[in-house]
This record gives sequence, structure tokens and C-alpha cells, in this order.
Amino acid sequence: MADGFTRALIVTADDFGAAPEVNEAVVRAHREGILTCASLMVAAPAAADAVVRAKANPRLGVGLHVVLVEGKPVLPASQIPDLIGADGNFRTDMVKVSFAMAFLPRVRRQLAAEIEAQFSAFASTGLTLDHVNAHKHFHLHPTIGKLVLEIGRRYGMKSARAPVEPPAVLRKIEPNAPGSGIEYFCGGRLRDRFRRAGIFAPDHVFGLAWTGAMTAKRVAALIENLPEGVSEIYLHPATSAYNGSVAGYRYSAEFSGLMAPEVIAGSKTVALGSFGHFQAQTED
Repeated sequence: MADGFTRALIVTADDFGAAPEVNEAVVRAHREGILTCASLMVAAPAAADAVVRAKANPRLGVGLHVVLVEGKPVLPASQIPDLIGADGNFRTDMVKVSFAMAFLPRVRRQLAAEIEAQFSAFASTGLTLDHVNAHKHFHLHPTIGKLVLEIGRRYGMKSARAPVEPPAVLRKIEPNAPGSGIEYFCGGRLRDRFRRAGIFAPDHVFGLAWTGAMTAKRVAALIENLPEGVSEIYLHPATSAYNGSVAGYRYSAEFSGLMAPEVIAGSKTVALGSFGHFQAQTED
């Protein structure tokens, strides 16, 4: 690992662009804390504000947060009717729509068109594409993962998240921590698919089990117990709850955790950087 470290860390804020409260937290956590990356929802209400803030902070690695569930599409509803609910937003019935994406050609065509539109919208911002991931990790769905890979490579995708969260690390910190063997297995398969295609993906990802509750104590403990290799910790920081935020998520606690003294001190024991930073090292 670069700079004499055997452990490297990417720290990402998801839902960049969801609201001004998110955007403000992202910028402050990047300037004052350990945040290295943010994942942009290109059709979200405060996406334009997020782009302006990102351009004012060029060291922040900004990627595309592909949204295909519980959010707003880029394309008009008339072009993607099977992906949209009565309110004009993406459907929320992930299981039912997952089967449709897998087995109905017309739905796959709509899916491909929307994914392409989101990559195109990101490209139009003029930002460098640092990484790609998906809201609710929907790219674990084989059809979505395949399309993200195929379309993303045309738009310069070089790095992506594959959610592989080692349960053993979580249970060193909290013995009763939740962990899904199925999700771990599927994440590993997605990571292997990305890597075979030449896409950089971190070895480990943390944020699934404790989503919405990544407190300073947990982030500091994760950094202390990081395995060797490149890890990603992702969070959902915001200065406060906002219109459309998830009930029960501890947004301000996650925001504060990124700037806590014990977290900043722990980050000095690892190589800290963006996806693009570590991806470039693999090409050296």
C-alpha cells in the first residue's frame, strides 16, 4: 500500500444532492473531517447545488449514485412506465420490480435507458466520475449490475462499490452486530465481476449493517479494526433530517462522527483517499 500503509480507506457520503442539509454536511465533513468522496443523485432536488459545491472542492471524489428505487427518475414517466409508481417516482416494491427487470424485455429496455440517462446527466455536470454505486445497493441485482457495467464503461467508469461487508469485523466491535451471509456472497460476486472487467472495487465495504447509525464510536472502531487492503466506509451525513429523509436515520450523528477527534486521530493510521486515488495506484 502507498506511503508505507498496509490499510487504505475511502470514506463516502451517499445521497449527495438529496437536500441542502446533505450537501452542507458533505462539504463540511470533507473540509473538516475524514470524508473523501460523495455519491451524487443526479435527479435529486438539490443536485445542482451539490454540483456547485463539488466544483468548489476539487479534492472531493464525486461519483454517481444510480437511483432506480425510491427516488426521482431522469427520464419522463412516459419512457419508463414499468419503473414508475402513480406518484411519478420510482416504485418501492423492490422484489416485484426485480422480477420484472429480470424476466421482461420491455422492462430491461426501460431500465437500460434510465441508467444511460443518469450516466449522461452526470457527464453533463463536467465533474470527473470518481466511482459508481447504487441506491439501496440495487446493483446487486444481476441485470442492473450488468447494465451498470456495460453502460458505465462507455462513460469512463473505472471504480465502483461492491458491498462486501465482513461480519467478523463487525462482531469484533459489537458481538451481536447483524450481518447477512447472502448479501456478503452476492457482494463478492459483484466485486469479482467488476474486477474481471478491469473496474477497481475496494476489498471491503462497511455501512450496511449499521446504515443510518454510523456513529463516531462505530466509525472509530471500524478504522481501528480495518482489515488489510482497501476498505470503504459509507455514511449518510446531513446537518439535520430533511424533506424525504428516512425515519430513524441518525443523520446528524453520522455527520458529527466524520469530524470527531477520535475518528480523525484514527484516520492517521491508514492511507486515506478517494476511489480515483487508489484506482490510479493499481495502474502504476
